[in-house]
Amino acid sequence: MNKKVKSLRQNIAHNSIIQTVGKFVSVFLGVIALGIMTRYLGPEKFGQYTIVVAFLQFFAILADMGLMLITTQMISRPNADVQKTLSNLFTFRFFASLVFFSIAPIAVLFFPYPPIVKTAIFIFTLSFFLLSLIQVLTGLFQKELKMAKVAAADIIGKGTMTALVALAAYLDLGLIGILVAAIIGNVFNFSYLLFSAIRIIKIRFAFDFDIWKKIFKRSWPIAISIAFNLVYLKADTIILSLTHSSADVGIYGFSFRFLEILIMLPTMFMGLILPLLSNYWAEKNFDKFKKTLQMAFNAIIIMAVPMVVGTLFLAEKIVVLIAKESFTPAAPVLKIIVLASAMVFIGTLYGHTVVALEKQRKMIWAYAITAALSMVAYLIFIPRYSYFGAAWATVFAETLIAAICFVMVAKTTKMLPDIAILFKTILASGVMAAALHFFQNWHLFLLLPMSIIVYFVSLYLLKGFSKELIREIIKV
Repeated sequence: MNKKVKSLRQNIAHNSIIQTVGKFVSVFLGVIALGIMTRYLGPEKFGQYTIVVAFLQFFAILADMGLMLITTQMISRPNADVQKTLSNLFTFRFFASLVFFSIAPIAVLFFPYPPIVKTAIFIFTLSFFLLSLIQVLTGLFQKELKMAKVAAADIIGKGTMTALVALAAYLDLGLIGILVAAIIGNVFNFSYLLFSAIRIIKIRFAFDFDIWKKIFKRSWPIAISIAFNLVYLKADTIILSLTHSSADVGIYGFSFRFLEILIMLPTMFMGLILPLLSNYWAEKNFDKFKKTLQMAFNAIIIMAVPMVVGTLFLAEKIVVLIAKESFTPAAPVLKIIVLASAMVFIGTLYGHTVVALEKQRKMIWAYAITAALSMVAYLIFIPRYSYFGAAWATVFAETLIAAICFVMVAKTTKMLPDIAILFKTILASGVMAAALHFFQNWHLFLLLPMSIIVYFVSLYLLKGFSKELIREIIKV
């Protein structure tokens, strides 16, 4: 194997491990924070928290304008002036976010929410503003294959937030105290990441409007697609909040929070792979493009299949451990939501690949159709079936958009994935399921590591991954 290629593969493997470990720690801290919040707030007040987050996520998605993906793509191009391009991207994002998040506290005044929710939205806007800037900076570390910095920033932010959430609950500071804790966590996250980025290149406000035009030209198709995404990503929670009680929103919000936690992994993983796919496609190196896409497909499937199977067996134990019995109605909802999570894994893989192929414009119709059909499903099923209607409609939406992205990539590249890994992961997950059934009376803390070990040992025996890959990772 060429030393340069081998070094690149080892670097990707090294970053993937750091990213995975870092995300595992971050998710662990996030779950602890979720447990503290749900136990302290209860279904009704946690429902209010969920409304605040869902409402602001509308504006966060609008403010994104596809810049997280565009950042990685633009600074990864051959001969790109990284400092100049990133500075302009950062400035563009800063002012776009400022505009959109200034609208949020005004817009909420027209919704029939209680005063505490409206006040909370006004305060929590700062947290989402910081997150929008963090996303742009992440593109630099993805390009440089230095995801350890992103992982460290995330852990610092999550750790700070978790500690302060516990303090807020202990001091009985209510919903506002919980939100202030989250804001401070994001301040730490952003500050560390900005300091780390400045050590690589000097980032400053830049107003090169020629670059801004290029940014807008590349981002507007994604921005329009994202606007449609709003409908099937967040409209369910908003409609639920307008047609059912805050307690129902809290039950659904608890389950949906797991989807948001789980999809962090494929998003970060594909963020690392996107520069490679973009470069290989631009250079017409179709062999490397295909191999990289297949590797990404294998990784996504290896993560998604056991996630679904494990959740189907462990949902009740997970809910009771984290949030106690008051949230037990969330267990069957969680079993539905995990199916949507698996579809998001696939959609993330092929959605990022669409960006690498620069076919964003051709996807606008797909997002429009998905948004329209999802809205119809939400309006029909949520008023009738509450959070169950919302969950199944979400599965439908995520499956549809994942399928369309897959077809777009397949038609453009004339490449279909080797699905042998799918059968191997299903078999390995079946062995894991048998173990979970046999030891179902064990505590969750024993079942989780046991199921992971059983799954990966089974997958290894089925040759789902090779000794060579393990050796390369160990040598890094």
